[in-house]
Amino acid sequence: MKLAPVKGLSILCLTATLMAGCQLGGGSSSVAEREGYFTWVDEQGRVRYTRIPESDASVERAQDNDTGGDQTQDPFLANTPPNDADYTAENYPDGDVLADKGFVRDGQRQPYFTWLDAQGNVRVSYYTPDFNGRQKGHASPVNLTPASVHLPSQSVGEIDPVEGYDPNAFAVLGIEQQPASEFDEFVEYCCAELANKDYQTWVEGSEFGVQMDSDTPRHLFNSGESPYQLIALPLSAAKSGFVMRLRAYDHHGVFVPSLAFLDRDFRVVRVVTDLVMDYTTENWHRRGYLEAWVPALPGQGERWLVLYTRSRDSEGQTVITTDAGPKAIAHADTGELGIATFEP
Repeated sequence: MKLAPVKGLSILCLTATLMAGCQLGGGSSSVAEREGYFTWVDEQGRVRYTRIPESDASVERAQDNDTGGDQTQDPFLANTPPNDADYTAENYPDGDVLADKGFVRDGQRQPYFTWLDAQGNVRVSYYTPDFNGRQKGHASPVNLTPASVHLPSQSVGEIDPVEGYDPNAFAVLGIEQQPASEFDEFVEYCCAELANKDYQTWVEGSEFGVQMDSDTPRHLFNSGESPYQLIALPLSAAKSGFVMRLRAYDHHGVFVPSLAFLDRDFRVVRVVTDLVMDYTTENWHRRGYLEAWVPALPGQGERWLVLYTRSRDSEGQTVITTDAGPKAIAHADTGELGIATFEP
């Protein structure tokens, strides 16, 4: 009679264990919970999942285990020293030089962080890492202008659809699919047809002007018709990146630019819009202007720059604070821009 409660308790524990096992093992886990994936956020604020590749050694061991192959290795091949060509300044840069660049190698994408502005728009801010606090005599890194950066929607790290995926499933279930990204919409209107158009060369060492007036060619972009200027990025920066200083001068209105970067075949690589530009008031020798600092990335295939404005930008205004109170600076689809290469 005394053993009955213990037996009942054992049956209860066994039942609870089986139910817990069913809940943990039988359900389908999300991608984020699977082993072999890591989660990250792209430049448009979207969550991505990337499969962690297995090392070559792990793959070889797995193949040997599956095929029953010989586990021994040729000791001569295992001890062969690497080729001298592997020890180059590009593969093994000087530590001090790399530190001055914020530990960002040539050709690598500038580090960035994403944030939401007061209107809920996703913004991207690039920055230069500063691990050593910058020694005395070294110039401080420039503060790049926050903006909306649009990249190809099929970013590296997206997971391919599972077997049996039906692209019409959302329509059948009455679920609205996400609209096309602004990048994809831009590509539909630009820019292969610009290959045979006139372009402006980049001027290094000083600021050069870009005129947007009635004689400037116009193009119909996804955001509306706009004057545009095609500019060839400098050849001296073909293997690295640089920062440009972009000024939009105020003269009966200011031209608010958006930027599109193209590769050598005039395919769109990156689109930059919604620049949060700072305004500098006029003085006795120059007009007031909006200013932005934007990175160019020739090391990632960017060869051409297209300057244009969106219809909603040309119809807006910028409000600044002066000693006399708030002042509205009208936007326009004509104006003058000044571009210079940043030199610390």
